[in-house]
Amino acid sequence: MAAPFALSLQDLAPIAEGTSTAEAMQETILLAQEADRLGYTRLWYAEHHGMPSIASSVPEILIGSAAAHTKNIRVGSGGVMLLNHAPLRIAEAYRTLEGLFPGRIDLGLGRAPGGDGYAMRALRSGGGEEFSAYLAELMAFDEDSFPPEHAYSRVPVSPGGIRLPPMWLLGSSGASASAAGQLGIGYAFAAHFSHTPPAPAFEAYRYAFMATEAFPKPKTMMCVSVVCAPTDEEAKYLSHSQAVQWALFMTGEQRRLLSPEEAHKVVLTPQQQSVIDHQGTLWIVGSPETVRDTILEKAASSEVDEVMVTTTIHSYALRRRSYGLLAEAFGVKPRH
Repeated sequence: MAAPFALSLQDLAPIAEGTSTAEAMQETILLAQEADRLGYTRLWYAEHHGMPSIASSVPEILIGSAAAHTKNIRVGSGGVMLLNHAPLRIAEAYRTLEGLFPGRIDLGLGRAPGGDGYAMRALRSGGGEEFSAYLAELMAFDEDSFPPEHAYSRVPVSPGGIRLPPMWLLGSSGASASAAGQLGIGYAFAAHFSHTPPAPAFEAYRYAFMATEAFPKPKTMMCVSVVCAPTDEEAKYLSHSQAVQWALFMTGEQRRLLSPEEAHKVVLTPQQQSVIDHQGTLWIVGSPETVRDTILEKAASSEVDEVMVTTTIHSYALRRRSYGLLAEAFGVKPRH
């Protein structure tokens, strides 16, 4: 069956125990090429800092690498944590990417720091209350709309003659939904880690939406966490790597992604088991049929235009297989 929505993926560039960081980085290229071949609509990279299990800290470098090794799939950030950066720097970086790969780049923006308090201080990250100002500044740089008396009106954004790629605002609680609508940009909801129902946020976004050149109509996306395998039993077994990683992360015991065999040997504290019990209700784990039916139900309740899937499996080959099984289950047409 064909999916009633576009299907995309997010790559967190996980670093599996027993592999090198260089191998994890090379895997981003292999996955991008496989996603392009399978027919996925877009591929996004997140920005995370200070996490030994994740190699995605500078999305624009991974975006450039993936775009250079693929032909059709859109590639972007999901997202740039804007408070960690001067808006001019982001305008320059993503205009450059748009110039190199015209029509294939997305700029997803988030307000979270992408790391703990120590990483925030090292990055000189701004406070959450400053996000709206940062976003307004980024858009003013792109549109050359600073008033004449503003100091930044004298700053030409380089490279010139290029506009920023389509922008998306990422949310996990609905707080930014109306803002995304008023700005006329896309809105993506992080249902892979947020327990807040996404439907009200999408409704608020659509109600507030003002059409723009990049987005003539509202565009909604829901991100979900998926582990897919030929059988429900195998998928559940493979998902234990993600479960233990999440439990360790939430209790301050970060390490590289364990194999399911090693993850099953970890003796969890009651607090860590509670983390898994709570967060595990958001993960979609099972056979292609099980995963497809669950995603269809979630998407229908929110009337989303696009579903973005993120998958955490210790084996890189089995992670690529998971994306392949999912694309096949939804009847996504491969590219040749």
